Amino acid sequence: MFRREVNAAEKIDLVRLERSEAERSEAERSGGLTKSTGRQLRVSVPDPEVSAASGRRRFSAAYKARIVREADACSQPGETGALLRREGLYSSQLTQWRKQYRNGAISALRKLSERGRKVTKNPLADENQRLGRELERAQKKLRQAEIIIEFQKNLCEILGISPTGVSKGEEI
Repeated sequence: MFRREVNAAEKIDLVRLERSEAERSEAERSGGLTKSTGRQLRVSVPDPEVSAASGRRRFSAAYKARIVREADACSQPGETGALLRREGLYSSQLTQWRKQYRNGAISALRKLSERGRKVTKNPLADENQRLGRELERAQKKLRQAEIIIEFQKNLCEILGISPTGVSKGEEI
C-alpha cells in the first residue's frame, strides 16, 4: 500500500548489513568514500585525535589498602576473582599491593617508637659509665688485698713474727 522511498545512504547501510566483512570493498572497510548510483557519500569516520588524558590509572594508598582488606576478607572460592573483575584489576596488582601493605604496616609500627621528641644523650654519660666500671674493679681488688693482708696478720701472730719483717722494738 504505502511505499516509502529509500535514499541512497540508507540503501548502502542496508547492503552493508547484508554483506560480510570479506565482501565489503576496501573503501567501505576503511570508512572512506563509497560510490553508489553515481554519487559519492561521506561515511562517518572515527575521530583520530587522541585524548589528552593518560590511559594509565593511578591508585591512592587508601584505595589500595581497602582492596587488600576486601581481598583478605574473601573466604569463598571465586570471591577474589569477582572482586578483581568488579574493580578492573589484575591479580598481579593485588599481589604487589599486599606486599606493599604488609611492608607499610610493619614499617609504620617500627616508626611509632621514632615519633616525637628525640631523647638527647648526655655526652658525659659514656665516660661516667666507664669510670663507674673502673671504680667497681678497683674496689674489688681492694677487698681482695684487705683479705690477703688480714690473713698475713693472722699468720704472723700464729708464728710469732713481725708482720713488717722488723722486730717490734726496732723502728726504721
